[in-house]
Amino acid sequence: MSAEGRAWKYGDNVDTDAIIPARYLNSSDPTELASHCMEGIDKEFARGMERGDIIVAGENFGCGSSREHAPLAIKEAGVGCVIAKSFARIFYRNALNIGLVILESVPVVEETKPGDRLEFDLATGWITNLTRNRSYQAVSYPPFMQELLAEGGLIEYTRKRIAAGRLPSCASR
Repeated sequence: MSAEGRAWKYGDNVDTDAIIPARYLNSSDPTELASHCMEGIDKEFARGMERGDIIVAGENFGCGSSREHAPLAIKEAGVGCVIAKSFARIFYRNALNIGLVILESVPVVEETKPGDRLEFDLATGWITNLTRNRSYQAVSYPPFMQELLAEGGLIEYTRKRIAAGRLPSCASR
């Protein structure tokens, strides 16, 4: 899995309320959530981003509430990847569970400017800043995690493994 997009740059401690403000949590409609993505920190994001664009942020991205709405809003908005220095642990887990690609790389964050064109390759962990002609090695995922992300998250990954006979279904017990 690889993709290319424009960088949207943010700082440290971007919390889940900045990603999707609490006033929108009465909806579980992914399209509605996406229309307000990053609204708490950047009112232009949802209107200006293009499918495949990449969020680049500092440390502790996704801190705050454990709500799954935050990574869901980002994924549904069409973000190709979130690259940060580090992620809050619950956001990290929620992102992987729903199939949102996230990568950690301090040098990418430090050297990327807003609007730079970035490309990432999930299989190798390589991130290339096409604007600055620089490449970086991020921490790559093991093959099963790459498959989980490619399938769209834990539920689809598990559903397909059960259908292929690679996991027992609850009904077969």
